[in-house]
Amino acid sequence: MKKIKKEDDAKLIKQALIRKALGYEAKESSEEYSLDKEGNEVLTKRKVSKKYFPPDMTALKLLVEKFYPDLNIDISMMSDEELIEERERILQMLKEQE
Repeated sequence: MKKIKKEDDAKLIKQALIRKALGYEAKESSEEYSLDKEGNEVLTKRKVSKKYFPPDMTALKLLVEKFYPDLNIDISMMSDEELIEERERILQMLKEQE
């Protein structure tokens, strides 16, 4: 088994948080099986669809707190409108960095 360095762990976590914070699409597969005359399982139906996962505010908050502390953002006193505006600004910054 490959040993992962702490820097690699941090990079993987950051990438996952960015993906979750921005929202993403993933393929989802569903399969149905039935038995043939000999009793073997046979694939009878496969459905592959795309599922959209919207941007996640918790992931965005964690990302900013842990990886971008220099932004120095205090969201505790922001109005809903300010939060939405700040979210859009940060999401745009993350998209530009990708």
